[in-house]
Amino acid sequence: MGDVCKSLLLDFLENSWTTIEVLVKKLISFKMEKHAREVTLYQYINGRKMAVVFKDDRFFLRGSVEYANPQLTVEEIQGIIGIRLLEVCTNYFFEYGLHKPVEGDVAQLCEALQKPPTGYVVPFLLNTDDVEADRYSINPLKASIVESCQSSFPAAYVKTEPLKVDEAFVKKYEGTLISRKETELLDSNLKASKGSYLEFVDSVKYAQLEEYSKLFCMNLSLYSLRMPLSTLQAEAKDGVLHYIISESHRDYEAIEEAYRCMGRSMTKRTTLLTVPHSKKGYGSKRAARGKLHFEDGKLLNVSVKYATAKLYPNGIDPQDIAVAKGDDAFTVPAEKLADYSFAETPSSPQFFLYSMGSPEDAALWHGVGAFASPQLLQSLASARNACKVGRLVKNLSEKYKIKVDVPLQFNLVPANMWRHPIRNNIDASVGCVGVADLTRWGMRIEYLSAFK
Repeated sequence: MGDVCKSLLLDFLENSWTTIEVLVKKLISFKMEKHAREVTLYQYINGRKMAVVFKDDRFFLRGSVEYANPQLTVEEIQGIIGIRLLEVCTNYFFEYGLHKPVEGDVAQLCEALQKPPTGYVVPFLLNTDDVEADRYSINPLKASIVESCQSSFPAAYVKTEPLKVDEAFVKKYEGTLISRKETELLDSNLKASKGSYLEFVDSVKYAQLEEYSKLFCMNLSLYSLRMPLSTLQAEAKDGVLHYIISESHRDYEAIEEAYRCMGRSMTKRTTLLTVPHSKKGYGSKRAARGKLHFEDGKLLNVSVKYATAKLYPNGIDPQDIAVAKGDDAFTVPAEKLADYSFAETPSSPQFFLYSMGSPEDAALWHGVGAFASPQLLQSLASARNACKVGRLVKNLSEKYKIKVDVPLQFNLVPANMWRHPIRNNIDASVGCVGVADLTRWGMRIEYLSAFK
């Protein structure tokens, strides 16, 4: 199967060379700067979760997987292989200089791909733990997630004891969203999960990554980082995400700036910068409805209402829409946000805010323009640029040694995203699709130069 690795590498070198040039040139200037920061990630080794601390100067390249489904999808594995190719090729051509690859280069690159990451560029997965456990209607546990009243819970709060594989789901989607072999893996890992949904999902996906590392002849067991809730839970009140939430609510001007970054008007003020959780455990941003209330130009409070909401359908049945069920209403005083404590007021900040706490210097997105929103990237870039000139969150770089420069943005080219060979869906599990059916799409990655 070494031919699989070589085939993907050659396609990537031929069709995505610009991304390597952009990264290598960035590294040249990046290494001349000082980056005094400590970054803690984790990975699973032989089924055990291990912390990995980086204290030296590194360049962090972000990929992502979802907690919205325990099984690994073809979209996710393509993204993981994509950041490994970006990482290995950038490290190699940074060391040996940009030049047209020859056979000897290809052999060395294939060898490096088979080993764990060791170079200056560090690839990692940002795993968003505030997402609903069945956001896209592809979770084989979906019926028990709803029945156990956890459909509006953030994944970080979901408990595995009442969960089980939904046989009706498996019967309907076997071969298109899930395989029978994968349901057996889910069953065994549920029994060993000790209650934590996050640990359960990680254990399943890392087990699958070990298997597919052999099939692709690439080491795919990458480092990970959970955000935002796991980070907020572990932080003290003076932690970076606490500071970002407090500063973005400090006065009318800060809130107005945040709205400007999102491209939103302050007329209705119904977009919450961080969504407070219900005491019942709800935290779904789709199920939550809120409003910012001001008095004499000062934030007075935030009203929040949770109501049952439709989420998203899967790629097979557009009528099978996931749901987040909830019913609650409450008000949060302004001071609980301007002087923020997650322990007192648990909440889920918007991605464009909490991603500033991620160590990423570059990021790979999945199909922006077709499967992902350009507006999210624009709000991210706008927020960082606003912080850089002293608006929105002040003194972020000085206080926390965080780079507020906009990370380089890369994208899996939508037309070449991996998918099911017959049904054409990118949310098929990896167990439904053969390696040959995936690799025929090649590996096409583009540089999104517009987001700076």
